[in-house]
Amino acid sequence: MKIRKINIDDLETLRNLSIQTFMETFEEVNTEEDLQKYLLENLSIEKLKSELENPNSEFYFAENNGEILGYLKLNFKDAQTEKVEENHFEIERIYVLKAFLGQKIGQILFDNALEIGRKKNLEYVWLGVWEENHRAIKFYEKNGFEIFGKHDFVLGEDVQKDLLMKLNL
Repeated sequence: MKIRKINIDDLETLRNLSIQTFMETFEEVNTEEDLQKYLLENLSIEKLKSELENPNSEFYFAENNGEILGYLKLNFKDAQTEKVEENHFEIERIYVLKAFLGQKIGQILFDNALEIGRKKNLEYVWLGVWEENHRAIKFYEKNGFEIFGKHDFVLGEDVQKDLLMKLNL
């Protein structure tokens, strides 16, 4: 398996993967209306293109023999969704296709994110995770993250709570 930085030529693939993994993760616990509104507003071609073109955001694919298994999105400086402190970065998204869950792909993407942060001499990494996403919370806690706050995450019309978690590098 390899981790590859995503570029603008990957836009359509990124969009399709983003929608599929988001739906696989959240469709059983959210309404179709809220999901569709979120996808339209946050995973459109235009939105993803602007994120890919932002020099303070980075996307990576996890690939095996040319097959894309999941992806990672990191935010630095003003691209972060919260202004926490200086010298940090955000893991905004780690998603793996359902068919490949349990195969350590999320861990490999996560480890890649930490390596990038260390190379940039950043002090810590943080993220927001839905308080009802117990699988993800357990994963982050297993990797040493600690809760330091909460913020609202709007999915369609549904205002949900994300736990803010961080890990010192």
